[in-house]
Amino acid sequence: MKKKLYLLVLLCFAIPSGFAQLHSVSFEQIDSLQNNKKRKTIVFIQTDWCQFCHAMKNTTFKNKEIITQLNSNFYFIDFNAEEKRTVIFNKTSFQFRPTGNNSGIHELALALGTVNKQLNFPVLCVLNSENEIIFQHYGYLNPKEFKLILAKLKE
Repeated sequence: MKKKLYLLVLLCFAIPSGFAQLHSVSFEQIDSLQNNKKRKTIVFIQTDWCQFCHAMKNTTFKNKEIITQLNSNFYFIDFNAEEKRTVIFNKTSFQFRPTGNNSGIHELALALGTVNKQLNFPVLCVLNSENEIIFQHYGYLNPKEFKLILAKLKE
């Protein structure tokens, strides 16, 4: 018991006091959030198997400056393109479309993530306060590149 308590105390001190966490919302929350405060929404469309998606999660979205900017100025949605649940967004129902025994794609990922008639991961999709697509980018973005995009979006 003492060992467990000691480990818990040690972990509490090991976590930096300036630890910032990225706040993610769901598509279903966006309408009510936009009614309270108009903001652009950044949708990160990813999959579990995408190495570049994981790289962005572990670098770009762990950057303290990026976390602060996203939490302060935008709504952020982390969306798995292979999500199996039905999602209601913009008064439309989007569903998972199977493409094989253990594979498929969500219709909402297709709607928001298709760039030049292709869907590649990861995808960054930015929506205005009326939920219209104003920017799309596919591929890995390092923190420096992502900060430039955020600066342009704030203008």
